[in-house]
Amino acid sequence: MREKELKIVIAFGTTTEAMAAEKKCAEEGMPGRLIPLPSSISAGCGLAFMAPVLYKEELLLFLETRKLNYRSATEIFL
Repeated sequence: MREKELKIVIAFGTTTEAMAAEKKCAEEGMPGRLIPLPSSISAGCGLAFMAPVLYKEELLLFLETRKLNYRSATEIFL
């Protein structure tokens, strides 16, 4: 069985916001990828951006400075 790791999961209000964040992160070398929103998180559009929790502060600052809207950021084991 694969060991679960602590991740940062960022939920978005719309699919458009989620895809814009994924595109910008990929363009600028930020780690992470889009995933289906985990059932333990009840906010958002159904998509979330997941990255290692190590990058939490850097990723949130990245989203804010580039004016990429997100609804919530949660640390969960995946």
